[in-house]
Amino acid sequence: MEIPAASGEAIKAVAHLDGATLSLLWGLPFAGLLLSIALMPLFAPRLWEHHFGKVSAAWAVAFIVPCTLAFGTRMTATELIHAMALDYVPFILLLFTLFVVAGGIRLSSNLVGTPLNNTALLTFGTLSASLFGTTGASMLLIRPLIRANQDRRRNVHVFVFFIFLVANIGGSLTPLGDPPLFLGFLRGIDFLWPLEAMLLPMLTLAVPLLTIFYFTDRFLWNREHHETKAKAHHRDRIRIEGLHNVVYLAGVIGAVLLSGLWKPDVAVPVGLGITMSLEGLVRDIILLVISYLSWKTTRRSIRIENTFTWTPMQEVAMLFAAIFITIIPVLSILQAGHDGALAPLVNLVSTADGQPVDAAYFWLTGVLSSFLDNAPTYLVFFNLAGGDPQELMGALSSTLLAISMGAVFMGANTYIGNAPNFMVKSICEEQGIKMPSFFGYMVWSGAILLPFFVLLTFIDFS
Repeated sequence: MEIPAASGEAIKAVAHLDGATLSLLWGLPFAGLLLSIALMPLFAPRLWEHHFGKVSAAWAVAFIVPCTLAFGTRMTATELIHAMALDYVPFILLLFTLFVVAGGIRLSSNLVGTPLNNTALLTFGTLSASLFGTTGASMLLIRPLIRANQDRRRNVHVFVFFIFLVANIGGSLTPLGDPPLFLGFLRGIDFLWPLEAMLLPMLTLAVPLLTIFYFTDRFLWNREHHETKAKAHHRDRIRIEGLHNVVYLAGVIGAVLLSGLWKPDVAVPVGLGITMSLEGLVRDIILLVISYLSWKTTRRSIRIENTFTWTPMQEVAMLFAAIFITIIPVLSILQAGHDGALAPLVNLVSTADGQPVDAAYFWLTGVLSSFLDNAPTYLVFFNLAGGDPQELMGALSSTLLAISMGAVFMGANTYIGNAPNFMVKSICEEQGIKMPSFFGYMVWSGAILLPFFVLLTFIDFS
């Protein structure tokens, strides 16, 4: 069955920054924000814990003020409205809704984090991420996984692999799975294209990673205290509470699909000549209604037993608001292509006669998605490859595959590569699990994931 592709949401702006005229100095606020996220939890943990919102806001202001002075209030306001109303708000609303709905489902069990149980949970999460989204699957399973492994002395690896598989790689098979693929869907890529094109690469990553995890977990399990291992000999029981929230999850899926399949061609003004599509507005309203209904109809005791708090969502909302603002000039420079200050990078993705270099698309999209938000990065390279969905699904299908794989898979390289990564980290730390630092996590991802990315390069793009 072929599900029709969607058209792009109506977006119109009076004026935008010309990336061809911007120097790399405009990227300093974004670089400063990334360094703050990476270094302050290491060297000033108390300051970061209590003031990360103020630090993030300061870096946002470090872009807004010079932009206003250099290009005027109207240009700056246009860029901010475009970034926040058309990119950030839909992005954070989807995360918020999945966070609220998934937080109302409690998997009550006496499961112990044995190698078999942990691998089964990771496998289920990987398979469900393309249906419920990486955020929905992550929020649904992270708390049961924490409870199952709370008595283990060595459990950090469980949550690192969870980020690899459930928060990233598993969401590669449908536009519902990860925001970059949803953007492609909105711009005309068939709904089933990711499943057909990315199933084999996803399995090439997921199966070996699950195998490595199982044997690593078994090795560490054998070194646990006898008391911990003794708990694994009882009969497992699993009970699901708040099951009505599954209906709300289906509603989230329906709202996302509606915004792609329903095309009334009605533009809703949001200010300064910028418009958003009616279907996008309806989607966002539906998501807000679903969030409210989930919150009101779920027993308070379920969320209490889930140790549900707003802290992870608040942290993600604040940090990504600053990221979406400070990334504005960086994306403008990238969108300038060969005329921008990052032209040396852009030149790597095509040969002298203009033919795309798929391996370069894979790695550049992936590396930038590791540190920029992977959704706008995907869109930049999508447009750089021509932006014609029919051509990208046809003669340039390997290029589209390279862009899609880079954006989705390499979002696992850092905590900020994909929003669920940071949410999982925040929830784990809130529950007393000492997660790796920003750079410590990159050691894990570099050692485990990069060899597989090299392998995929030879398999798919050599």
